[in-house]
Amino acid sequence: MEMKKNNLENNNEDMCEVFDSHEDVVSRVRERIPDEAEFAELSEFFKIFGNPTRLKIISLLSIEDLCVCDICEALDLNQTTVSNQLRILRANNIVKFQKEGKMARYSLTDLHIEMIYKVGLEHILE
Repeated sequence: MEMKKNNLENNNEDMCEVFDSHEDVVSRVRERIPDEAEFAELSEFFKIFGNPTRLKIISLLSIEDLCVCDICEALDLNQTTVSNQLRILRANNIVKFQKEGKMARYSLTDLHIEMIYKVGLEHILE
C-alpha cells in the first residue's frame, strides 16, 4: 500500500500550537488502555497477519473449510510450504483442523479471525 505524499509530509499543521494536556482526559484514557503485557501479546498476534502466504490461507478459509491439498492447489504452492504456514496458524489459534478419515479439513478458529481479515482488507481497498 502506497501512502499519498501529502500524508507523509509534516508541516506541523497537525500539531497543537500549545502543549497543555487535559488531565481529566488523560486520566480516563489511561484507566482504559491495555497493560504492557496485553500490548505485547496483541503485537505478536498481529505479526501472524504479516505474511502474505498466511493471509492467502486465511482468505481461502474465510470462504470455505478446505483440506491441505485444496489449499495447495488453490494457491499453487507445495505441501511443505502450506503445512509450515498452517502449523504457525494452528500454534497461534488462527486455524483449526478436523480429521475426516485420512483427510484433515482446516477452518478458521472463530468469527473474530474472519472479521479481522475482512476489516483489514476493506480498509486497504478504501
